[in-house]
Amino acid sequence: MRKVEKNYLVRAGKLVTVGNHGTLFDGAMVIVQGKIAHILDWNVAKNVFQNLPALDYSDYVVTPSLVDCHTHLLEFAPGSLYPVTKETHFQAGRSILLQALMSGITAVGEQICGHPESTFSIKDYKNSVREFPMSISFATNSISIGFEQLAHFTSVTEDKPVAQNDLIKRSILLEMARQSDYPGENLFLNATPANFTKDMVPRAGEIMYTKEELQQIVDLFHQQHKEIGIHVAGNKGIEMALDTGVDVLHHAHGITDEQVKRAAKQGTKIIATPLGGTHLKPNSPENILKLVNHNIDTSIATDAYLPPYPDVEWLPFDDQALQGPDVFMQIAQPAMKKLHAHGYDENDTLALITSNPASVLGKAKQFGRLEQGMDANFIVAEGIPGLDITNPEKIKKVIYQGNTVVDRD
Repeated sequence: MRKVEKNYLVRAGKLVTVGNHGTLFDGAMVIVQGKIAHILDWNVAKNVFQNLPALDYSDYVVTPSLVDCHTHLLEFAPGSLYPVTKETHFQAGRSILLQALMSGITAVGEQICGHPESTFSIKDYKNSVREFPMSISFATNSISIGFEQLAHFTSVTEDKPVAQNDLIKRSILLEMARQSDYPGENLFLNATPANFTKDMVPRAGEIMYTKEELQQIVDLFHQQHKEIGIHVAGNKGIEMALDTGVDVLHHAHGITDEQVKRAAKQGTKIIATPLGGTHLKPNSPENILKLVNHNIDTSIATDAYLPPYPDVEWLPFDDQALQGPDVFMQIAQPAMKKLHAHGYDENDTLALITSNPASVLGKAKQFGRLEQGMDANFIVAEGIPGLDITNPEKIKKVIYQGNTVVDRD
């Protein structure tokens, strides 16, 4: 890891904090031991902290680094992208994480679901990235894939398929709840198309649980003092999730106006995935605007690696090639621009890919904003990520806990 001075001063032509300071033109941050010690105007900082070395980014925009709170980079992606074996699986996984880092992402929420060709435990996944310069939170899940013959796996049983009845087995659920770092896709209420073509998963969208079963699972997680998130799409599934008190809806494709109001009233968080991820048309810019208008804590995530949902007007992709973290800003931009056009400022829009997902991960006091006492996780770019720029090459530097981990100068 390339290091900078432990204590230093940062000058930004435009400092977008996504916090209490809003946007500062010719702003400054004081970084001490990897933390943000002060945020202030440069004209004040250069006199008060004149003994500190200064990094001059006065020609650039400085913002919090990005947070992608729903990914499949370590379990499903390596075998989908590369001809890996057990011996090379984690090397591929770390290279994929490096792509995310170069795209300005310094925190991810990684889903571990169980996979027939990945004979690894949650401990193995955590150990594989222990030294990687990124905050990685793991959600332990069960998954149902919508093949003609439904396939079910769990993070607890790893590469061994299970019967549908095993998905409600208390011993498995208790272990999932114990191991999960945050409310990711802890269970798939609908069978998923995963990253397969539509013709391969004809049963994608089928509901896997009764309302009573879902209630028991939600209660079990809450009894273990854990929030629960679920993969869900469609009117019936979303209604079940809201009725049973699920904390975080991942996707929520097809959510109705009445369900939006219910989610807002109940304080339910929603992870929007404009790229796809379910059997239904994904979250449109208009849908995301509606969620934000109702004060729902809304995040945008990639669900990478994933093929784009076909023939969606807000996506720029022409084929079904798998897309990864490098398109994060690209898929977020239509919604961010929609919000901006409706009166939300750059801090509000940037929150969709910084502070809101950090909150989902349970790290709202650690990163996602530029505030005193928080980790010095920030990027130096030619514009505001997602709003002004979508090409990762426009991100000149990525700083994680005060250290420069990507440097394009």
